[in-house]
Amino acid sequence: MRILRISKPVYALLFSIFYSINSNAQTQKNSLITESKIKNILLEKQKINTALISKEKYKIQIFNGDFEKSKKVIYQFKEDFNDIDATIVFKTPNYKVYVGNFKTRMEAERNLIAIKKKYKNVLLIKPGKQ
Repeated sequence: MRILRISKPVYALLFSIFYSINSNAQTQKNSLITESKIKNILLEKQKINTALISKEKYKIQIFNGDFEKSKKVIYQFKEDFNDIDATIVFKTPNYKVYVGNFKTRMEAERNLIAIKKKYKNVLLIKPGKQ
């Protein structure tokens, strides 16, 4: 009686087919996840860039001090005023918390009155003029 054997090239072919099917299935799932993460990161980068580049717009400074306190202040501000953007900017030697991105001085002053009720030391600034 004769025993049939599968040769090494056939094993290699079967292994490569099985491996390529599994690897293609993994890339499809990962590409969907990474595409959404990349879109989110790009949106955040655009927000940061527009906040730093817009020099014609008015902002309100609500804090000036060290980094840990500025993180606490910005967190508290976002809880109190969730519709107004807030950013932390480093200007030697302190960190400053700027809020808003107002087109006109009148709009900034209206918001300044509401913010002044909650935060005592606030300044209306135009970042391009500093």
